[in-house]
Amino acid sequence: MQGNLVETLIGAVVLAVAAFFLAFAYSTAGVGGGVSGYELKARFNRADGLVTGGAVRLSGIKIGTITSQALDAKTYDAVVTFTVDGRYKLPEDSAAKIASESLLGGNYLSIEPGGSDVMLKPGEAIKFTQGSVSLLDLIGQAIFSATTGPGNGDKAKAQ
Repeated sequence: MQGNLVETLIGAVVLAVAAFFLAFAYSTAGVGGGVSGYELKARFNRADGLVTGGAVRLSGIKIGTITSQALDAKTYDAVVTFTVDGRYKLPEDSAAKIASESLLGGNYLSIEPGGSDVMLKPGEAIKFTQGSVSLLDLIGQAIFSATTGPGNGDKAKAQ
């Protein structure tokens, strides 16, 4: 009987520690709640690597969260909806681009503020956007340009 009580207490301690780590991970990851603020939209020709819940950054500082992504059935553009913290008002001529966190990491939405005195209102869209760049496409272009560079093309024409 004494052995069952000890095993039960050890199991309860293990469950309590696991619950603590789960709560810590949940609060640290910023999954719950997102950023409260106002909603904006941006249209991109490519939105590779963006995920719902991903970061919206201005000068490298997180100011918002991506809330949804959709495909426009008429233009086939990716429409990204995101929230921006209410403390930050963005000029109407701001630009949004999809930037890479690292060479192997994911992407985030980078905002570059404009110089206008008129600020974007909730629900409006950022007009100036730049979609994601495919790393494989860049590598392919570099390899192709190296094999058909100025020296290689001229030799073929001379013969």
